[in-house]
Amino acid sequence: MFDRSAGVFCLCGNTNSTPKIAPERRAFRDIAPPVQKRLYAIQLGERTMSNPSLPPLCEAHDPNPRAPGWKVPPGACDCHAHVFGPGSTYPFIPHGLYTPADALAQDYRHMLDALGIERGVLVQPSIYGTNNQAMLDTMAKEPARLRGIAVLPYDTGEAEIERLHRLGVRGIRCNIVDLKFDKGVLPLEELKRLAARIKPFGWHVEFLMHVNEFPDLDRQLADFPVEVVFGHLGYVPTQLGTDTAGFKGMLRLVRDGKAWVKLTAPYRLTLSAMPYADVDACARILVEQAADRLVWGTDWPHTFIKTAMPNDGDLADLLAHWVPDAGVRERILVANPARLYGFEPVGK
Repeated sequence: MFDRSAGVFCLCGNTNSTPKIAPERRAFRDIAPPVQKRLYAIQLGERTMSNPSLPPLCEAHDPNPRAPGWKVPPGACDCHAHVFGPGSTYPFIPHGLYTPADALAQDYRHMLDALGIERGVLVQPSIYGTNNQAMLDTMAKEPARLRGIAVLPYDTGEAEIERLHRLGVRGIRCNIVDLKFDKGVLPLEELKRLAARIKPFGWHVEFLMHVNEFPDLDRQLADFPVEVVFGHLGYVPTQLGTDTAGFKGMLRLVRDGKAWVKLTAPYRLTLSAMPYADVDACARILVEQAADRLVWGTDWPHTFIKTAMPNDGDLADLLAHWVPDAGVRERILVANPARLYGFEPVGK
């Protein structure tokens, strides 16, 4: 059964077992006839409304990513992406908040190649719980190119951590946003114990959290055993601005060398359309104050969003808008990810 603790999904019993799911929880390609990807949510709207207990079906990613309008440097890394499906092979947990469309390894590779990005970091999505196999199988196809951030039970032992390290995992994720149970609860003591076990491997803990909800954030994490990473620019809704105590605490952690921030998913902070102008202030504060501790990612395939599906080339151009200096941009895309995720230096 599930221990409904927050963040890191903690499974009781056999944590390697594959969860059983109803037919409605399989990936989209397994449950629907072929339709235009961009329209399938409309096509299945009647089905979703007729069974409101099912999580919503998500719009599929744009299958035609365009190249950015600037030269992407060698060794650039997309530091935040997910893979989904096929559901017949990788079933979703039964209590997820959404049902993603298929976003397969070859789809992700196509997006990276179209943008000219050489490296990628896959992050375990909440819909798979602690079953990291879809991510691991994708990483195994291109082990030099890809790294992973896993979701683990709190009682994971050193042998399993060592095995995952050999497969390219470089950290664990604590998601306290995309949950049905205990949303917003930070399981700090459990995480500290797990963090102590991952520390010898040089891993970090990545948080998906609204930092504005934690006004004492820097004090809470002052003695955390490993470095931490905050997703989605700290995930503060734009209407709250950059003056919240939690956002300032995140900046202090970054300045003290204890934290990193991902420039990812601006559309999750706002309901405005591309180029998400109300996110600019937050992004530029981070670039001005913390460029040495920033990484960037597409958040591909952009599941469960409330705004129009972006093209990944437009998201890359948005990075150039936030970071007009090519040297700083290269640091965020190449040098910083190499340090954080253990990639080989470019040219070796």
